[in-house]
Amino acid sequence: MRRRDWLVVWPLYFDKRRSRSEGRRVPLELSVERPTVKDLATAAERLGLEYVVEEDKRHPSTWFKESGRILVRKTLPKTKLLRALGRQLVAVRKSRGSRQP
Repeated sequence: MRRRDWLVVWPLYFDKRRSRSEGRRVPLELSVERPTVKDLATAAERLGLEYVVEEDKRHPSTWFKESGRILVRKTLPKTKLLRALGRQLVAVRKSRGSRQP
């Protein structure tokens, strides 16, 4: 697997509780509270994206917390991909009734 063919996506990018300067990468309307790697995987699957889940990874700014990440095959620019994933995350949470896993 060539690294440059994949985009790294962290749950932190979609966390409604964080500010942009703390790492959130999407607007508040495309973010959810406490997103998980499983939520991201579900969103990527709904979009029909090729992805790999890496649950044992830690974001550098939250090195003390094992949050995991997903690698998504590069098919869109990262910003467009993150917005599409954000829309799906919101839909996943609404279909689940906003309950936490």
